[in-house]
Amino acid sequence: MRKNKDKAEELAKHKNRPVFSMDRPANGLPEDLRDHARLMCDIIAIAFQTDKTRVATLLLARDLSAMYYPFLEVREGHHAASHNNTSDGYERISRFHLSQLAYLATKLDSMPEGEGTVLDNSCLMFLSNMWIGRKHDNTRLPLVLAGGLGGTLQTGRTLDYLQAGDDNRKLCSLYLSIMDRMGVKLNKFGDAETRLERI
Repeated sequence: MRKNKDKAEELAKHKNRPVFSMDRPANGLPEDLRDHARLMCDIIAIAFQTDKTRVATLLLARDLSAMYYPFLEVREGHHAASHNNTSDGYERISRFHLSQLAYLATKLDSMPEGEGTVLDNSCLMFLSNMWIGRKHDNTRLPLVLAGGLGGTLQTGRTLDYLQAGDDNRKLCSLYLSIMDRMGVKLNKFGDAETRLERI
């Protein structure tokens, strides 16, 4: 942070103006989704590192998104591509989205905090609301958690709740389990009153 301030002050000296009087960068979002996604991940990382927030959400594409990915060479919009969720194009879209999680996790893991890193004290959740797009099937959802949440989450595991029965694999039960570890104690959340086992 200090380095950027020094650079700004140096530029201001060359213009013979104090930093506060210099023009702000132009408003607006980067036109390239890759730049935009990285910028949002950077903001989340800095916000976690500086404890400006403890919760953040990054929505890369909404359900009915018609977003195009020309840099992935996918000709269909996101939603249309999801109806053929086993296609090469949709796999490229999914890999791009997952790469944003990897980028954010790597960034947090490079930030020292206490005995570990910011990632060690965080929990990143990556998920979709569909299992099979062509069927609009959400009977099971793949979900990735990254980070140790202050040592309260055991990492390096794959858990399968498919045979546990609907009452024992609710997403809201997972949310209750995570909230417990963040010091938020609720008797129920959404459709769940119990915590998800084995978390």
